[in-house]
Amino acid sequence: MTYKDLQSNPNLLLYDCITGSRAYGTDLPTSDTDIRGVFILPQPEFYSLSYTPQVADDTNDTIYYELGRFVELLAKNNPNMLELLATPPACIRYRHPIMDHLTPELFLSKKCKDTFGGYAYAQIKKARGLNKKIVNPMPRERQTPLDFCYVLRGNGSVPLRQWLDDNGLEQSRCGLSAIPHFREVYAIHYDVTGDLGYAGILRKPTSNDLSLSSIPKDAAILGYLHFNKDGYATYCKDYKAYWNWVEERNEARYQTNLAHGAEYDSKNMMHTFRLLEMGIEILREGIILVRRPNRAELLDIRRGKYDYDTLLGMAEDKMAELEDAYAQSTLPPAVDMERVNGVLVGMRERWYAGA
Repeated sequence: MTYKDLQSNPNLLLYDCITGSRAYGTDLPTSDTDIRGVFILPQPEFYSLSYTPQVADDTNDTIYYELGRFVELLAKNNPNMLELLATPPACIRYRHPIMDHLTPELFLSKKCKDTFGGYAYAQIKKARGLNKKIVNPMPRERQTPLDFCYVLRGNGSVPLRQWLDDNGLEQSRCGLSAIPHFREVYAIHYDVTGDLGYAGILRKPTSNDLSLSSIPKDAAILGYLHFNKDGYATYCKDYKAYWNWVEERNEARYQTNLAHGAEYDSKNMMHTFRLLEMGIEILREGIILVRRPNRAELLDIRRGKYDYDTLLGMAEDKMAELEDAYAQSTLPPAVDMERVNGVLVGMRERWYAGA
């Protein structure tokens, strides 16, 4: 089963909704329209080895979950699936009557503390990550291992590049020899005439490690070098992550974040509070409110009304409120899987019997 197959067989579609910000009521004129829904596999395919849990279009703006996968995720209190189950009527494009067998009370449990809280925490991590990238942009010119090398001088050390400049030396004429039992520490030798064939500290400008040379036994030692190899590895990882982010980021969303000047991903932070509030409502009242009653407050967060530290403090307060709601909740600790499975089996039997 593919997305195109489902488009060609709309009779297999059980549920079709507009989700995301347009369902929450937090959409802006530039917001995408996300479509989610549920389908059921034809009986022969369901019984075969080619089970398809979900299908999507090329952009992933439209995703449909097979009935079994949908119920499985609901039983885990997956926030996206619970929101889909409780989509506001105005956002439902199609709903087959068989979907009436799947009710919120069948799935709501105290597990939502971990799922909604966990998703919210993930959004905070994303916001923190973006904060770090905005506050600490990385130069496009990539550093080399030479920038992570230091040479002993007296009781301290100096950067290798400075040491080379101070002594009028070229790194390409240097030769390194390892010092036994001293990790990433090397003796530095120098080929004044260029006749000894030393490899240089870096063999090529693009090298990611230092080069060792064959050193004559009587060669003089000019100094001792330490290569902070772990620091260079961390730098390379951060450099790659930063510039991948630059290339892949949503430029309009990024410019919005820069415009409000709060140095965080305001959309992620808005979702943090939405998820925490929904988790609290489920635990306290046993309801899933997809359309958010505090739309104005959430949009203020998205517009960058609050500074980063203030928002983190507010989020911590909400997390504490979620914990308190969990402690007092009368919801069951987990979903009754036997009952859920019975409902799913009954739905499949009715569907495949042509009811």
